[in-house]
Amino acid sequence: MESVAELLKWVLENLNYWVVTIFMAIESSFIPFPSEAVVPPAAWKAMADDSMNIILVVVFATIGADLGALVNYYLAKWLGRPIVYKFANSRFGHICLIDEEKVRHAEEYFRKHGAASTFFGRLIPAVRQLISIPAGLAGMKMGPFLLYTTLGAGIWNTILAILGYIIYRSTPLKTTNDVYLMATKYSHEIGYCILALAILVIAFIAYKGLKKKKQKK
Repeated sequence: MESVAELLKWVLENLNYWVVTIFMAIESSFIPFPSEAVVPPAAWKAMADDSMNIILVVVFATIGADLGALVNYYLAKWLGRPIVYKFANSRFGHICLIDEEKVRHAEEYFRKHGAASTFFGRLIPAVRQLISIPAGLAGMKMGPFLLYTTLGAGIWNTILAILGYIIYRSTPLKTTNDVYLMATKYSHEIGYCILALAILVIAFIAYKGLKKKKQKK
């Protein structure tokens, strides 16, 4: 636990575009790392001084998320389901906070929602890091996979960056560690609200499309 705390402290004290990219890639892979420890503090820092730009924070965070997602995708595709589940049940898998139930849940989510799950899954805390695994197991085409992953990760990182901006404007917090703690408290609730809104918009568009088809008949 002390080593994890030291790592978090180092990240929060050394935020730059490289750190954002690398640790968002780690967050998006099978290695557990909180995105709230990267994007909101980086966005807050971008507002506090001129060392970073808040838009570039989102861009580099999304690039990192894509890289991490590709790691999961190709590992799942090359290793196959038996080895993926064996890893999930291993001691190292448990150290990475992965178990068979979580992988199975991600697979069920992918089967239920199809390719679009790589978009929606990026907004769900319990699924976000693992949704690339069933995509790889299913052999999802790379073009749609990267498109949906980039869109979903981009929205999530934008949410976190806006949260960092709001914290800068609305609170007297003066350290990146305080920003991280506050962002962790509220990010999941905001993510679920955005997800619900996205589902409602898509459902409305689908309803309009079906209505037009019926009118043409």
